[in-house]
Amino acid sequence: MRTSVAKDGLTGRDLTFRAGGRDLVQGVDIALRPGRVTAVVGPNGAGKSTLLRVLSGEATPHGGEVELEGRPLAAWPLCACARRRAVLPQRSTLTFAFPVEEVVRLGRMPHARETSARKDREVVAAALRRAGAEELAGRSYPTLSGGERQRVHLARVLAQIWEEPRDGGRYLLLDEPLSAQDLGRQHRMMRLLQEVARSGVGVMVVVHDLNLAARYADELLVLRDGRRIACGSPGCVLDAELVQAAFGVSAVVVEDPVHGGPLVVAAGPGPSHVPAPRARWGRDTHSTLEKPTLPI
Repeated sequence: MRTSVAKDGLTGRDLTFRAGGRDLVQGVDIALRPGRVTAVVGPNGAGKSTLLRVLSGEATPHGGEVELEGRPLAAWPLCACARRRAVLPQRSTLTFAFPVEEVVRLGRMPHARETSARKDREVVAAALRRAGAEELAGRSYPTLSGGERQRVHLARVLAQIWEEPRDGGRYLLLDEPLSAQDLGRQHRMMRLLQEVARSGVGVMVVVHDLNLAARYADELLVLRDGRRIACGSPGCVLDAELVQAAFGVSAVVVEDPVHGGPLVVAAGPGPSHVPAPRARWGRDTHSTLEKPTLPI
């Protein structure tokens, strides 16, 4: 598959969003690039979901600007934007007894003028396979478990950005897609997001598990109280001081015996009294300014 090259990606500069008399996001910069997975982490109430809503265009920032490939997001026609950018929210409210295939086919709506019924069927079937939800075909949506529904909606957003645009890139934003998944499916879903990124998609995923983020993401954006407190590769960002500052939890960060990156071992609330070992995963050798190193 041809890989798109997007010069500017999907970017937010100095983003601020207010609600209820307080800043939920304060002066945050973020840049999604095709070929990379960016994991957004932080404690509850840090502004992760709000940032995703602002970057996706669902919420209008009170300060700063969101641009898609050098053009203000608000200036994009809705269908053209939807063919490039898909969003998986925490909760998808759907009460009708649609068959699973019809739910996934909703992702094909932005392509209505350019596709055929046969093409849509092919994409829906392929997206269900890619999302690990092929066995759910033929089921009625309301009969599904929470985890099954998440996988169906993942297939829906994959179907939405299945075709590569003639120019520019594609972007996938996911808000806690692992919340209802078991351990095995969490890893499979994160590996899938890596594969999607390698096909030329810029991926942003909000997650709570630091070790899953460290293992599968190219970049971590750490938020606390609406502010960006760290951003970089997992090896550059994750250390005991960062975990303490972001989560108020003492921890040691060691080398993961499986993939060689950082592994966070939490000791509990309060300041750490355990010295952090010397990192051995190239902490100073990777910058977010580098080009993607994943094979694409």
